Amino acid sequence: MRVCLVYDHLYPATIGGGERWMHDLALALASAEHEVTYLTMRHWDGEPPELPGVRVIGLVPAGSVYAEGRRAMAPPARFGVAVGMFLLRHGSRFDVVHTAAFPYFPLLAAGIARRRCGYRLFADWYEVWSRAYWRRYAGAVVGTVGWLVQRACIRVPHRAFCISRLTERRLLEEGFRGQHAVLPGLYAGPVEPSPGTVRSPLVVFAGRHVKEKRLPLLLQGFAAARRRCPDLRLEVYGEGPERRAAEHEAERLAIGDAVDFRGRRPQAEIEDAFGRAACVASASEREGYGLIVVEAAARGTPSVVIAGDENASAELVVDGVNGAVAGQATPVSLGAAIVDVVRSGDALRERTLVWFADNADDLRLERSLELVTRSYAGSSR
Repeated sequence: MRVCLVYDHLYPATIGGGERWMHDLALALASAEHEVTYLTMRHWDGEPPELPGVRVIGLVPAGSVYAEGRRAMAPPARFGVAVGMFLLRHGSRFDVVHTAAFPYFPLLAAGIARRRCGYRLFADWYEVWSRAYWRRYAGAVVGTVGWLVQRACIRVPHRAFCISRLTERRLLEEGFRGQHAVLPGLYAGPVEPSPGTVRSPLVVFAGRHVKEKRLPLLLQGFAAARRRCPDLRLEVYGEGPERRAAEHEAERLAIGDAVDFRGRRPQAEIEDAFGRAACVASASEREGYGLIVVEAAARGTPSVVIAGDENASAELVVDGVNGAVAGQATPVSLGAAIVDVVRSGDALRERTLVWFADNADDLRLERSLELVTRSYAGSSR
C-alpha cells in the first residue's frame, strides 16, 4: 500500500503528542513494508530527521509557528497550499492520504486534490473546539474564522480518527456525518510497569510552553502546595514561547530556588524524571488526550490535572486511584490536589500501578495502529 502522511510537525525535530503518533504510525507502516511518504514543514537545518523506510519531504520552512503564544495562521496556510500543489502533482501515486485535521489547511487541500487523484482520505482529530472556545482563544473575529474553517474541514468527505471520547462527541456535535472511530490509545512503552523510586517530594511537568498549558497557574499552584510541604521541588521539561514568562512568574513567587527549568530533554530522561517524581502535574486548559498520564502511571507515578470542558486528559485520571483531578482552575485547588497526592505516598503509587496494569494493554499504541491499518484496507475510494 502507498501511504502519504501529512502533518506540519515531525518528531523528534519537534516534540508533541501529534507528531509522536504520526512518527510511530510512519515507522509501523514502513516496517510492514508499505511505501510511506511523510509531508511536513522543515523544522530543521540540513538533512531531515531519518525515519527508517520513510521518505520525509519538508515542503516549506517552518518559520515562526507561534505568534504571541498562539498558533500563527500564516505557516499552516502556506503549508496547506504546498500540500495541495504536491498532491495535485503526485497524489495519484498514493492509495491513502492520512493527515492531521489540525491545522486544517492541509486537510482542506487534500480534500480538494482527492477529487482529481482518487486516493482514500483519513484524518486524525486530536481536538475539536467549540465556537465559544475559538473566540476565547483567538478573539471574536479571528476565532469565528477559525471555527468556520474547522467546520469546513468537518464537511470534507473523509474517515475520521478521534483520540478521545471528548473529541468524538465534539466532532459529532459540530456536524460530522462520516465514518469515524476512537483510537484505543497512544502509549508506546512497555506494558509491564517499571516502578520508580521517589527520593524526594518532586513534582514534574513536561510539555510545550504555550498559553493553553497555563504554566503560570501551575507555578502558582505549586507555590500554594509548597506552603504546606516546604520541601517540594518542581522540574519543568519542554520549550515554547511562554518559557520566559514562566521563569519570571517563578521569580515573582519567590520559588526560583525550588523550580528547575530543564528545557527540551531526551524522552528517556523525562521518563526517568517521572519515575523519581511524587506526582506529575499539569494546569493545562486544553488537552486532546493526555499521554503523559499513562507514561507516568507506567512508573507508578500519579498525575494531577484540572477538570475542564476542553481537557480530555481528565478522562484518564481517576481520583484516588491514579491521581487527582482539581475541581477548579485556581492555585488553591491545584495546590491542594498536589498536596493530597504527594501525601498519599506509596499507597497511591501502588494503586496507580494497578490502574496501569489493568489498562495498559487497551491503551497500547499497537491497538490504534491495528485499527488504522484495518481501516485503510477496508475502505473504498
